[in-house]
Amino acid sequence: MKKVIFTSLVFFALISQFAFAEVIIKGRLLTENQQPIVQAKVSLSGSNTNTDKQGYYQINVADADIYRLDYSKEGFYPSVQTFSHFELTNQAAPLTIADITLVEKAEGRVMFAFGGDAMMGRRYYKPYFGDEVLIHNDSRIVDSRAVIENVKPYMSLADIAAVNLETQIFANKPGDAAPKSVAFYSKPEILDALTWAGIDYVTLGNNHTYDYKKSGLETSLKHMRESKLAFSGAGINEEEALKAHVTNINGVDYGMLGYVGWEGRADPNQVAEHDKGGAAFGSLNNIIASVGKQVDAGRVPVVQYHGSQEYTNNPTGVTEKRLKAAIDHGAALAIAHHPHVTQGIELYKGKLIAYSMGNFIFDQYIPSTPYSFLLYVWMDKGEFHRAEIVPIYLKGYKPTPATGINRYTTMKRITTLSAQRNTHIGLSGGHGVISTEQTPSNNQSATISFPENTRTAPLYLLPWQKNLAQVNTPKNVSYRLGINLINGSDFESFDTFNSNERSWFFDREHTVINNYGASGNKSLGVTVNSNQTSTVGMQAFRRKFKGDIPTTVTAKVKTDNVAKISFYWQGRRYGQGFFQARKESEKQLIGSVDLQGKSAWQTIELDFESVRHNYPSKGYRSYRVIAEIELTDGRTGKVDIDDFAAIEWQSAFTELPTPFHTSVESKQASYIGISKSTSETVKITFQ
Repeated sequence: MKKVIFTSLVFFALISQFAFAEVIIKGRLLTENQQPIVQAKVSLSGSNTNTDKQGYYQINVADADIYRLDYSKEGFYPSVQTFSHFELTNQAAPLTIADITLVEKAEGRVMFAFGGDAMMGRRYYKPYFGDEVLIHNDSRIVDSRAVIENVKPYMSLADIAAVNLETQIFANKPGDAAPKSVAFYSKPEILDALTWAGIDYVTLGNNHTYDYKKSGLETSLKHMRESKLAFSGAGINEEEALKAHVTNINGVDYGMLGYVGWEGRADPNQVAEHDKGGAAFGSLNNIIASVGKQVDAGRVPVVQYHGSQEYTNNPTGVTEKRLKAAIDHGAALAIAHHPHVTQGIELYKGKLIAYSMGNFIFDQYIPSTPYSFLLYVWMDKGEFHRAEIVPIYLKGYKPTPATGINRYTTMKRITTLSAQRNTHIGLSGGHGVISTEQTPSNNQSATISFPENTRTAPLYLLPWQKNLAQVNTPKNVSYRLGINLINGSDFESFDTFNSNERSWFFDREHTVINNYGASGNKSLGVTVNSNQTSTVGMQAFRRKFKGDIPTTVTAKVKTDNVAKISFYWQGRRYGQGFFQARKESEKQLIGSVDLQGKSAWQTIELDFESVRHNYPSKGYRSYRVIAEIELTDGRTGKVDIDDFAAIEWQSAFTELPTPFHTSVESKQASYIGISKSTSETVKITFQ
């Protein structure tokens, strides 16, 4: 039974949509011992100020969609933090940033910065969906740098910055690709761009280092040696591939090691052997032996490992076994990648393991893959001191600081998956912090109001670093928790960071981003011609979903015309190609709503059960949600849309105050739903 709720919007209680010609932003800088940092410099949009005796600062700037603040103090590592105006408006003016901790410089202390998988091939040159070309052949250096420009300020802060270079390097294909489903190559300008952005070292220990076999590897290694980037993890034979990159940083010798976790089924395979080139094979024996060589030589081993299964929440048992063995045999730090989504972080025997960094520079359009992070790690003479998680979002295949709902989604996932391993993430401004002193945080509460006749509300402005501990609803009202399947639902980040959002489908010629919204300062404006239909929705199919789950599609709509909006789901079956599914799969109606022209925002909520999974030979592997809009009064007019979400409910309705989590996804809830509308508030407690 489909249910339609249709009402005027009353704003979500935690959100203010007021914008100002000038705003005041304030905050505080502290040492790791929670002491104020006095006379630190704070810079924002050309304006500068200093912290006072208590570490507080206040800065006046013109209001903007995005604020990037730079913090510096002699004797401390500098910090960069970025926020959207929208995410700071959950309080009265002035806009307040949570306390930020700066790490003091010390003898033998080294700051590392790590990013995940990187390549600049395929859709950077030939994008899908009519999107703009990011790298043109006649301007490759400029364009390649532009891809990474938004995270250059972050990577440049470290003593040494590293990523996984998951591609071969050459200007022209040197030969046939290995017999595998996907082969990557990037133009040599990617090496210039990485160096320009402050990256010092790359690991080549991955499953794409041998994509074009011997000739591709030799060409790639030639370009690597001609660049300024250090590297390890691959070579023309096993001995060379397992050799570490050795470097001295602040008086401490480090050995940087890279491995791939499996040999590969192609012939020839992807790993280096006695008389064959390839990636360093990260077998248990190879890891123990090569880590031991670095320890015996008096160096601090840092391991990067490429393994586990793609698009999963947790590492495989083999990956975890090998990374912990590396630590047990002397590695100081272990960083892993390959799943293309983030996984948890663990403090194991006082040493840090990051199980998956996700993507850093990548052209995937799978909805779960843009959410990623940079990882800062401070080491004291080879011992773990502190880590900081910088959330990023690959917006249009370009890494950008994650703000607003993108920050919440990214950090909630990492926090939840890390907590499973008894590793707790604290807060420093908009970043996450891991220290050797794992102390639980204090309880915090918030109230949520539901507009008249509505039953869903977002949780994006609530604290991502805390666990939802209790939900108190009015009498005879039950609740459920869900996650939103649609990226960029609030449209607040659509036109930020000089990069277009590529996860949405709409007619580009007749669609604009409005400077007003239902819950913030942005919305999508769609011009609908008379006697025609405009379509808006998910560009790609949501991958790795669970079928037959209660789901709600919700959107806020404003139009002066009489309009009809019909919502559909479209599935992709097993064995069906992506573009084949978009073209041939039947659209299944969720529900339709008739709108009368009003100047106020109106809310739509449609309940349905998600597509049935069935058997792989017959069922769907993924689906997407789209909306078709038509004006029924025969005119041409504009329809504004905001907060377009597809909420997959992770729990049944309950009145029990303590949430019962049946999956790790339910702990990452971004929406709450109630069984019936109420004028009373719902109280949520976090710990």
